[in-house]
This record gives sequence, structure tokens and C-alpha cells, in this order.
Amino acid sequence: MFLIKGGWQLAGGHGPVDREQAIEDMAAFVDAGITTFDCADIYTGVEALIGEFLAARPDLAPRVRVHTKFVPDLDRLAVMTGADVERTIDRSRERLKRASLDLVQFHWWDYSVPRYIEIARELVRLVEKGWIRQIGLTNFDAPHVEAFLTAGIPIAFHQVQYSLLDRRPAERMAKMSVPLLCYGALAGGFMSERWLGAKEPVGPLENRSLTKYKLIIDEFGGWSLFQELLAALAQIADCHSVSVGAVAIRWVLDQPGVHAVIVGARNRDHLPGMLNALSLRLDSNDLETIDGVLSRSTGPNGEVYGFERDRQGVHGRIMRYDLNKVKP
Repeated sequence: MFLIKGGWQLAGGHGPVDREQAIEDMAAFVDAGITTFDCADIYTGVEALIGEFLAARPDLAPRVRVHTKFVPDLDRLAVMTGADVERTIDRSRERLKRASLDLVQFHWWDYSVPRYIEIARELVRLVEKGWIRQIGLTNFDAPHVEAFLTAGIPIAFHQVQYSLLDRRPAERMAKMSVPLLCYGALAGGFMSERWLGAKEPVGPLENRSLTKYKLIIDEFGGWSLFQELLAALAQIADCHSVSVGAVAIRWVLDQPGVHAVIVGARNRDHLPGMLNALSLRLDSNDLETIDGVLSRSTGPNGEVYGFERDRQGVHGRIMRYDLNKVKP
């Protein structure tokens, strides 16, 4: 079990990015032993930023593993060709300045366009061509993961949302044979001392992460129950001399089926908390305290990434489905 530095916080929806500072921060993470970075073709500018870092620090580059994603636009699913897949992957190779991509995690917006196995086979072809080392999935439900495995697609990992607030993977996904890479442990920053005792936010939030995870808090049981969870985590954190975030990360790391936790850290200020999560050990009293709150949560329920696929629902309406824009 280990930690991955997430890249979504460096995309356009989270405020301006100082590129020089971001590159220095990436070096600090590698020096601290966090050598795997997560990004995506649809995280605006992040692949290119990591590529700049790898070019600027050739001494560190061999130690770095980069996970990216292949997320075809919704309006291209029905008409996408193998050439389109190849162009998209080649663009990621160019941005990241790597001949072979370590891991490409595949997402598909709409199951009613049943071409996901067909398109995944194009990724397999690019593995055989040497452009990709491993194929992963992101945000599929259990039946569709099984469909990929039955079709013989070699799935190395599956990236899913898994946290104290969202335990949907525990139902079926964690019991499957595909190791989980988990995002959302810090709920976009909500899992921190900053929000303990704070009034429930109303109106537009300051970035896309907070907007997304406030909806998850609502599914969990609302702001009052979330405050009870934060208070319980703060009590545990004080006992272990760590942060609330470290406790939240450690809990996910300890769940069955979890291979790694992705932490969306914008800069090196988050490093101490992340490293503390690796050394922290939660005892039976800690877990009993946490379970006392979790037992009263009302959700989220159902399959992984289930209600997010309803494009008319509150979760689906905040998604952006056209960020790839690879010309045919």
C-alpha cells in the first residue's frame, strides 16, 4: 500500500498554477518517496506540466511512474476509431515526454453506447506496440469490470472514489481481483481541521473539488453528521499527533482491495500529513470511534460511480463531458 500524488488540483478548475513552483513541488514529493503521479488527458495542462518536470529533472525522471487516463468525449463514443485512440495516446506520450506510458486508465461515459470492450482492445494493441505498459480502468461498476476481464482485457488497476464518506467500493469492487487505486480520501479538502465546526457552505464553492465533494457529504448524511465524523477524526488525530487528513487517508489504505490512495496535493505543504498517514496505525478503539459515526450514514449507496452517470442528476450535471477534443 502506498500513496500517489494526484494531479486534478493542478488543472484549470482549482485556481492559477505557478508552473515553476509546481515543478519544484513535484521534485520534493519524489525526494520524500512519493514517486507515482496521477493525471489525465482531460486534466487541462497537467500531462504537459508533468512532462516539463520530467524534462527539467532528468536525475529524478527514472524514479517517477506516471498514471494517466484515456477519457473519450461523450459525443465521440459512437464514432470513435482506432486511429482516434492512437492519436489520443500519442498526444499523452508527447505531453509527458515518454515513449511508453506506465499506466493508461480507461473511462467510458455512457454504457448505452456498448463499444467499451472494442475500444479497450485498441489500447491492448498499443500495449503490443510498446506505447503503453499497463491498462487500467476508472469509474466502472462491478459488472462492467467483470465484462472486461471476461473479454480477456488485461486490467492492472481500477481507479475509484473510496473514502470514509463514500464506501461504495466495499460492497463488490473490493472483493474483485483488480487492485484499487482510490481517490477522494480527503474529499477535496473537506477532510481537514479547517472545516471542523464550520457552518455548512452555501452557494458557489471556490473550486470544482469542493463542489463535487459537498454533494457526497449530502449523500453521506448531511453536514451535521459530517461534523460528527470530523470531530471523531480530530479526537483520533490528537491521540496520534497527526492531522485529520492523515487519519482519513490511513482508513482508506487499510481497506481490503486497496492498493494505493491518490492524494490531490497541490504543493509540498501537504507532504507531512501524507507521510504521517503512511506511518499511522489505527487501533481497535480508533476504528470503533469511526464506526460509531459511519453506522449512521445514509449513503452513498449502489454501484461505484452509479448516480454520477445520471447526467440529469445533481452529480452528473456538474461533470464536463467534452474536455478531450482530439480531432478525428
